[in-house]
Amino acid sequence: MKNLLIIGAGRSATALISYILEQARQHNFFVTVADADISLAQQKLGNNPNGRAIWLDASKPNDRRDIINRHDVVVSLLPPQMHLEVAQDCISLGKHMVTASYVSKQVFRLGDEARQRALVFMNELGLDPGIDHMSAMQRIHQIKAKGGKITAFYSYTGGLVAPESDNNPWHYKFSWNPRNVVLAGQGTAQFLEDGKLKYIPYRRLFRQYRLVNIPGMGEWEVYANRDSLLYREAYGLQDIKTMFRGTIRHKGFCDAWNALVRIGLTDATFPIVDSDKLTYHDLMEAFLGISQHTGSVKDRMAKLIETDPEGEIMQKLEWLGLFGKRRIKVKNATPALILENLLLEKWALQPNDKDMVIMQHVFEYEINRRKHKLTSTLTMKGNNGSDTAMSRLVGLPLGIFVKLLLMGKISTTGVNIPTMPEVYEPVMQELEQYGVKFTEKEE
Repeated sequence: MKNLLIIGAGRSATALISYILEQARQHNFFVTVADADISLAQQKLGNNPNGRAIWLDASKPNDRRDIINRHDVVVSLLPPQMHLEVAQDCISLGKHMVTASYVSKQVFRLGDEARQRALVFMNELGLDPGIDHMSAMQRIHQIKAKGGKITAFYSYTGGLVAPESDNNPWHYKFSWNPRNVVLAGQGTAQFLEDGKLKYIPYRRLFRQYRLVNIPGMGEWEVYANRDSLLYREAYGLQDIKTMFRGTIRHKGFCDAWNALVRIGLTDATFPIVDSDKLTYHDLMEAFLGISQHTGSVKDRMAKLIETDPEGEIMQKLEWLGLFGKRRIKVKNATPALILENLLLEKWALQPNDKDMVIMQHVFEYEINRRKHKLTSTLTMKGNNGSDTAMSRLVGLPLGIFVKLLLMGKISTTGVNIPTMPEVYEPVMQELEQYGVKFTEKEE
């Protein structure tokens, strides 16, 4: 019997656990789900005889190593900063490791050691990153196989709220880790445009978005996502002229989020002393700093961020309750944590709400001096607030790959992302059975 350990039972774990428990009966796997909230792990497992829930504080090295040592494969759904410790444990204990998270430089450096020990460390195997890599590589290899040279590649993904459940002025609700949403884009986004390097620092990121058309769904905003340059080599596109990866949001979102950035509410670098004794109104007044203006806090803030006090941006901020006299609920919290806790309340997916995921790739390429454009689009809606499209599209590729790994069908060792046919062909093929199918338009 092969033993699988899943560390973390949060939002992204639901579909993964459900899928792998179905496979466990058929392939003789046993699944352990470990979480600091054991009731959450038990809830995800139900009474399935092929699984068990255990309590684990993953920050305690001895407890973590003891549990990892009893399993063949480890799936880490922990916060990204904790993957390195799990990876180091898996190296020393001789265990395979799978994550949905971006590969950090520290984990990447473990590649040689993982290969020497014949260990598979597969990362970026969720939605974005994950399905974006696999679906893009399928098309890239197909275009190259017919003699095409790719000159431009654009890839956009958004975890959104479905139109029928869209009932707030931000047109957004949480379907994945709220902290990652609040901190999204910090650093400098990098991409290629017409052969030139482009950089957008965080302070300008949400001002310099582009509009893209999604077939049948109209125009959406897209802001640059992290470092697109990292994927030139991974995708075999070293000579490409334009390469851009972005995040999709509803029109109007980026300007309003930029206001939160300018105010300072996404800052996670310092605690606000006795924040639980302040109201949101007090907090906004504090962020005005040295102000020469008179009038209400709302009007003065509108002047500070250079927007119409009665306009759409200020209406969004007011809807969040940022100018209200309600007390902040968290003690000695950073501005980002205060904002996260407020948004958890305001942007919560309700039990009957549906989320929606949109992914689009655009490939521009040449064959025999003729220019072509291929647009490949995926849209999927969740069923309710628990069975979300986001959970399915993160959890299913993880589950399918883990099944293949436990069955001995993966031979690529070392630290990798899923850009090789051995991985993306069987994973994408099985994902089609779950409705993960791209619609394509060739021009």
